[in-house]
Amino acid sequence: MNETKDSRSTYLAFDIGGTKIAYGLVTLPELSCSTNISDSKNCAIPFVQDYGSIPTEASKGGEDIKNRLVAKAKQILEEAQKNGITISGIGIAAAGVPNSKTGEIVAATNILPGWRGQRIYDAFKNVTDLPVYMIGDVGGHGLGEAIYGAGRGKSIVLSIGIGTGIGGAIIINGKLFTGAHSVAGHAGHVVSDLGVGFDCSCGAHAGHIEPVASGTGLATLYNRDLPEGVHPAQNGYEVCVYANEGQPHAKETLARSAKALGECVAGMANLIDPDVIVLSGSVVEAGNIWWDAMRAGFEDSALALVKNTPILKGKLGGTAPLIGAAFAAYSSLKHC
Repeated sequence: MNETKDSRSTYLAFDIGGTKIAYGLVTLPELSCSTNISDSKNCAIPFVQDYGSIPTEASKGGEDIKNRLVAKAKQILEEAQKNGITISGIGIAAAGVPNSKTGEIVAATNILPGWRGQRIYDAFKNVTDLPVYMIGDVGGHGLGEAIYGAGRGKSIVLSIGIGTGIGGAIIINGKLFTGAHSVAGHAGHVVSDLGVGFDCSCGAHAGHIEPVASGTGLATLYNRDLPEGVHPAQNGYEVCVYANEGQPHAKETLARSAKALGECVAGMANLIDPDVIVLSGSVVEAGNIWWDAMRAGFEDSALALVKNTPILKGKLGGTAPLIGAAFAAYSSLKHC
């Protein structure tokens, strides 16, 4: 992406997930404070306007997703121009493993068939001259929380999203650490004894934590050994509801799952030694049973010097990936 002297601060941002593509116009606050981690705790939260979403319709394939993404961007840019809104660039938080330099999706799970190999930057060249920058969806979430949310003001942030799946991001001094192959932070693919015997969305059979601790995984774990007379759960939300109503099997399932996740989070913290751990996603709303068990698992496995690391709930909700994508686009232009 070319360097620019443009001081404008509104970006079109997308969050591409397995079920929906969210979008919005993100106006970043006083950008100078965002680039200084020690000062970022004083930054205002970015303003997200014209928020909306369209179905991903993953079954139609990656080419269709790409085409509808670009078509939606074209529509939004035209509307922004009519309304006198100046857009500085486009930020994308995409499912799978995107190459931020080339704009290619280099890996994707079976949740998005045909997504791997799609060249996103090339597609946008047909509709706009604006700079486009893409990062992973969980990376976008983590970056948003690190700069403007629960992790702001901290140098090293470990962000983990627990929803339909489990993902993670490592942010160091305001920059997303992606590793040699762009896969750093894949928190759902840490090995756990509880996951043995459950197939993971990545194709592994080695006992990853995602198949038993994600929202989908909670239901799978709950339904594996149902006591007589207990009805199956349709999803993780139902497991959480049953648990908080006092149903014994649901309480045990939720606690086992959360404790195993806490042990995995501790292992990651032992390796990274973050200033703060931020947990986001639908499962973190499960209540005290989940939080107490997760913290117990963390404390059982964390090193003594890591044990007191703050574990916080994310603050930005569903807008975090959009905010993170916008900030990543800004940073790519300014070479922060």
